[in-house]
Amino acid sequence: MNISHRQLCIFVELANSRSFADAASRLHLSQPALSIAIKKFEETIGGKLLSRSTRMVELTPEGKTFLPIAKRLLNDWDVAFDDLHNLFSMQRGKLTIASMPSFANSFLPDILIQFHQANANINIAVMDVVMERVIEAVREDRAELGIIFEAEKMDGVDFISLFNDNFVVVMNKQHPLSSHRLIDWPTLDQQNFVAMNRDSSIRSWCDSALLNARTSVNIVAEASQLATVGQLVNSGLGLSVIPALCRQQMQIKGLVCVPLAGQENTKRVGMIRRSRGTLSVPAQYLFNLLQEYSFKRDD
Repeated sequence: MNISHRQLCIFVELANSRSFADAASRLHLSQPALSIAIKKFEETIGGKLLSRSTRMVELTPEGKTFLPIAKRLLNDWDVAFDDLHNLFSMQRGKLTIASMPSFANSFLPDILIQFHQANANINIAVMDVVMERVIEAVREDRAELGIIFEAEKMDGVDFISLFNDNFVVVMNKQHPLSSHRLIDWPTLDQQNFVAMNRDSSIRSWCDSALLNARTSVNIVAEASQLATVGQLVNSGLGLSVIPALCRQQMQIKGLVCVPLAGQENTKRVGMIRRSRGTLSVPAQYLFNLLQEYSFKRDD
């Protein structure tokens, strides 16, 4: 059944005014055109909604039953398109993004402050999860944007580079290597080491770098979050290798961060989005903001 918004408006106006002349005037239609329109409407639905006389319009029992329904449908129509307009004009809505914790704990808060100042009515949901889960969230459309280190496998998503990040060796102030200004992988040989879990990309990179350097560390603990790694290092359990993104987070804990030597220890940080599909207006705004943001780091 093909019922138009215009037909509902005509029926409701006639029912409210009970006069063809008044309804035609308010709807900017001639009375013959109004009469034809309501007749076609009734033919479409299969029955009479209005009882006409030369002066008055009365509702049939079916018309009385349908009138509140028609008013609700018109209201729902208006609300739906108001909401859609608000989404496009960014007056109201929700944006879900996913970010690896190292970025979520460093640059992301300042960026989201800028976003909120420009778009106060957009609610932001942040999934701060390991980068493998970030990729899954974006690929499965549970988040529109993700922020990760560039990974080897990123099927179904596009990677847009933002900046390069280095790695640092983190340890407490009492560690014998804490006075060094630069550390290479061989220097870490046989050191007690706090590692990320085996399913972490950071763990994979560290394992490969140690293998290439023909260096072996003594892994004394593993953790799934960099914040936990920092706590374990702070306790004196061992040292670790982390992204320089986390430098400030670790220094707040009173830890020492020493740059790790070698260009091979540089990784690209960037945004990911689904390869297919279009970003919402809020997501596109954040996408542009991330591209314009100045990622300044102390080396």
